[in-house]
Amino acid sequence: MPRFSARWMVAVVLILVVSGAFFFCEYLIYFPTIFKCSWPKISHARGGEDIDSRPTDTAVRAMVLSDTHLLGAVGGHWFDKLRREWQMERAFQTALWLLKPEIVFILGDIFDEGKWSSQKHWEDDVRRFHRMFRHSTDTELVVLVGNHDIGFHYEMDWFKLQRFEKVFNASSTRIVTKNGVNFLLVNSVALHGDGCPICQSVEKELIKLSRDLNCSLQNSQSGGGGTDSCEGSQLYPPTPPIMLQHYPLYRVSDAGCTGQDAAPPEERHLLFREKYDVLSKEASQRLLQWFKPRLILSGHTHSGCEVLHDNKYPEISVPSFSWRNRNNPSFILASVSPSSYALSKCFLPEESTVIGVYCSAGACLLLLFLAHCLWMKGLLQCLSLCLLGKHKSL
Repeated sequence: MPRFSARWMVAVVLILVVSGAFFFCEYLIYFPTIFKCSWPKISHARGGEDIDSRPTDTAVRAMVLSDTHLLGAVGGHWFDKLRREWQMERAFQTALWLLKPEIVFILGDIFDEGKWSSQKHWEDDVRRFHRMFRHSTDTELVVLVGNHDIGFHYEMDWFKLQRFEKVFNASSTRIVTKNGVNFLLVNSVALHGDGCPICQSVEKELIKLSRDLNCSLQNSQSGGGGTDSCEGSQLYPPTPPIMLQHYPLYRVSDAGCTGQDAAPPEERHLLFREKYDVLSKEASQRLLQWFKPRLILSGHTHSGCEVLHDNKYPEISVPSFSWRNRNNPSFILASVSPSSYALSKCFLPEESTVIGVYCSAGACLLLLFLAHCLWMKGLLQCLSLCLLGKHKSL
């Protein structure tokens, strides 16, 4: 009877340890980590000296993440896909539940193999994306295009671009306006500058958007009079845009980047290649001249960085949201009003922590099993000695 009870007790403890570690690592761990994050409060206008007249609670609450890289059918191992997608799904759904953003931006490279996936594999990837990043009608999801979605410049074509735009029901280059804030979405993959048909189309649209924004500013400053050159232009809120794109603007390297999500020290001094790692100098300057953005948010590098272009245009590189690319993924929380903004970074659980919990649970199981074996061995020896003693006395 004691032996039977001891086995059941050990089995219960083993089940509790295993289920507890699993439940914590796969569900609970996201809640305390993301709960520590909060929406930043706007105090002063960035890039100016005026204090924002709008209260923080009227600012747009925007969540920005990048480079989810949903693995495809060719290069993605089934367990790797299952693990990474589960992690991103739990992190995203927990963030939505706790933080309740009004709008979410994903800065490209949604898929890892969109550049070469067949229609069947593409539809499967899209279905998984919609399941993972499901959201309520209170939250708007805006997706930008990246090089892994339609290919690098030499790989992209109209079919891949239109396939992407059809899934996300919007042009890849446009302005999204929310509560008086202009968010400019740029198809940076098409800014190669070689006059390709897609490049020409995107640049033409950017020039039009630049004209519309400038005319909106002029119209506001002139009291609604405008100029003849602005006739027929679409009016937007008269404020410089927040520019979002996949490729970063031109910079030499990540040498000046710091912080726990920056590139590893051995990689920071590697020189970036124009039109591959970053936009070209020419394309970068054109975008700055056309739009004079008050903030640029970009992805692609998988690491965090903060750069100031021409001493007045700040750019934040948003790290990858996938644990496949980083041990410590993160996303940006932005409170944005028409005249100012504030940013904070929300880090997700480190994968090394999850592995550590599982290893600790495994070690506990092993110790418990060994202790049980030793205890049972000792109990059997004790019983055998008692029986031998009785036998001798008889």
